[in-house]
Amino acid sequence: MKKLKFNKRAVLIDMDGVIVDSMPYHYLAWYEALRPLGVRVSCFDVYEREGERWDKSLRDFLSYGRIKPTGSVMKKVFLARQKVFHKYFKRTIFDGAAKFLGCLKSKGYILGLVTGTPIKEVERILPAAIKNKFEAIVTGDRVKHGKPHPEPFLKAAKELGLKPAECVVLENAPLGIRSAKSAGMYCIGITTSLPAAYLKKADAVVDTLEDAVRLISKSC
Repeated sequence: MKKLKFNKRAVLIDMDGVIVDSMPYHYLAWYEALRPLGVRVSCFDVYEREGERWDKSLRDFLSYGRIKPTGSVMKKVFLARQKVFHKYFKRTIFDGAAKFLGCLKSKGYILGLVTGTPIKEVERILPAAIKNKFEAIVTGDRVKHGKPHPEPFLKAAKELGLKPAECVVLENAPLGIRSAKSAGMYCIGITTSLPAAYLKKADAVVDTLEDAVRLISKSC
């Protein structure tokens, strides 16, 4: 695998499905919360929307069953989803994630975390040793427009004092890739959640974090 032929100063990384192996739990939470309403979602329905604001996802899921997204329905499903997620979620950091971040830091890259997850959840999920490696953390509750809008990645670049062209993004989902590309950034897709066919709008696609390191800065 060849190294990128241009210089980047920062690597902006998604959390769910890239650093934390959490997507199966998100699917379970959505599935169980929507099932009483007669709405069925597949793992691909959920994985494709990873990074999107929860309320946008919920409105679209409710449309599957032609259910009006009233305030009471939205709140009920959201609380049910949170309950299921917190009941079953077990934090699992992807193998090599800590080494991956440490490698990039040792090569002089600035790291940013860009996730649709709220900040309180990020603080609960990420171990301090990993969370502290990021010099900017942009969460879903810190932006007006979530992915696929470019705002999350543009906000991260601004907080790092960098131009979009100086950032490379690592994403596992189509909406995140669209967000990064709309922000004018080079984007690497990683097949930790979805097959490569879903990530074809990325500039490059890798299968592992080790592959991503080799592409960005060879190996450590």
